[in-house]
Amino acid sequence: MTAPDQASPAGQEVPPTCYKHPDRETWVSCVRCGRHACPDCLRQAAVGQQCVDCVRGAGQGTRQARTAFGGRPVATAAVTWTLVGINVLIFLIEVARPNLLYAWGMLGTPALTPGGIQSGVAGGQWYRLLTSAFIAPGTSLGGLGLLDILFNMWALVVVGPSLEQSLGRVRFLAVYLLSAVGGSVLFYYMQPHSLAAGASGAVFGLFGAWFVVARKLRLDVRGIVTIIAINLVFSLIYRSTIAWQDHVGGLITGVLITAAFAYAPRKNRTAIQVAAAVAILAVLVLLVIFRSHQLTSQLGF
Repeated sequence: MTAPDQASPAGQEVPPTCYKHPDRETWVSCVRCGRHACPDCLRQAAVGQQCVDCVRGAGQGTRQARTAFGGRPVATAAVTWTLVGINVLIFLIEVARPNLLYAWGMLGTPALTPGGIQSGVAGGQWYRLLTSAFIAPGTSLGGLGLLDILFNMWALVVVGPSLEQSLGRVRFLAVYLLSAVGGSVLFYYMQPHSLAAGASGAVFGLFGAWFVVARKLRLDVRGIVTIIAINLVFSLIYRSTIAWQDHVGGLITGVLITAAFAYAPRKNRTAIQVAAAVAILAVLVLLVIFRSHQLTSQLGF
């Protein structure tokens, strides 16, 4: 499969040529460094194609190779597997200490739980916006908790490595964590008095990220659109037990942050991407502040 970074623009008289063979016109570019290359100078990668220099790790002269989105090329999915390990480890700790669900789960307002009195996000426990993404909604090796961790880790392993290779480790981790928080924020707005947990918001954010990356690289998006649609329908059908708000919030956040990464202009790209990530985080913080003020005013605490 190929990854043209742009179609032939109307009115452009001189099309780009292969960086190694100036006499060969081509609109296909390397997904790592972005240089145009002819078929002889491209090699198939997990996502799109890479030029022979990036495959060898030589880059462009002394310049460090970059992915199509500005990240550093990676050969292994270290962040993906680290996230899987953290999630599984915390689930096992949760099985041994069930009260962890109530201490770390997404809870908006103060409540008396089996784990004691909890203040919730409105009471100052902002950490729940993120820690809830590493907690399963069940505390046993059977039932909902096990199903949740199995599905989410399967999904993370399916989409994570390719996304991590395309975005680079730092950008990939930013998408995952911001999507987790984004899902929690929407749940906070719509179900502030309920308890929720699970990595689904972050996983849906990766689904959204994969859609944006595939669109940018001109890849077939029908598969990921189908996965998103099926999971959203499933979430709505079983909305009494599934925090669909978390899924939708994570999906929206993942699409927004990845679009900022993917479509940032090449000039000053890293600065623009960092600014976009900070801006999205700032918006989420402001939303939490506003919602917390609403709830504390209503409940009088």
